[in-house]
Amino acid sequence: MAAGSLPSLVIILLLSTAVLRYVQSCSHSGHLTSTRGKCNEHKGAECCKAGNKYPRYRCSPPVTAATNAHMTIYDFSEGGDGAAPSKCDGEYHSDHEMIVALSTGWYNDSSRCGKSVRIDANGRSVLAKVVDECDSMLRIDSWNNIVDASQGVWKALGIYKSPDGDYQITWSDA
Repeated sequence: MAAGSLPSLVIILLLSTAVLRYVQSCSHSGHLTSTRGKCNEHKGAECCKAGNKYPRYRCSPPVTAATNAHMTIYDFSEGGDGAAPSKCDGEYHSDHEMIVALSTGWYNDSSRCGKSVRIDANGRSVLAKVVDECDSMLRIDSWNNIVDASQGVWKALGIYKSPDGDYQITWSDA
């Protein structure tokens, strides 16, 4: 073994162990059974199916310089996808604003409210402001790694349609 490679191996093993412990501790916290509710399919939102069971999560994967996530399209306007104004500012928002909601674990008890995140996808990068929580304990989502984004974010990334309602992205704190 080359000199200097042992400390690197130890660091890799420690990181791997930490990630494994996190993955094991970040399991779903029960299930929700869907009832068909309001959903803006005409704007490209992915909608739940009545009677299906969906996992609930209190946690999300660790945030890194390139955190993997599912980006879904979300209408933050009055009468849009949410039944209430955004949690961070108590306001409704236009489709043209560069805004997002983060899964419960990433929202982290509102610690990211009003802060910018960088979203990378489709060879582009944009900044968007966190205005809400994508509540993975109460909302029907199949993942704990959701970034709900306005139409403005999707357009800025050059993504105009997603056949299955979400798009694979990476994001980080800005």
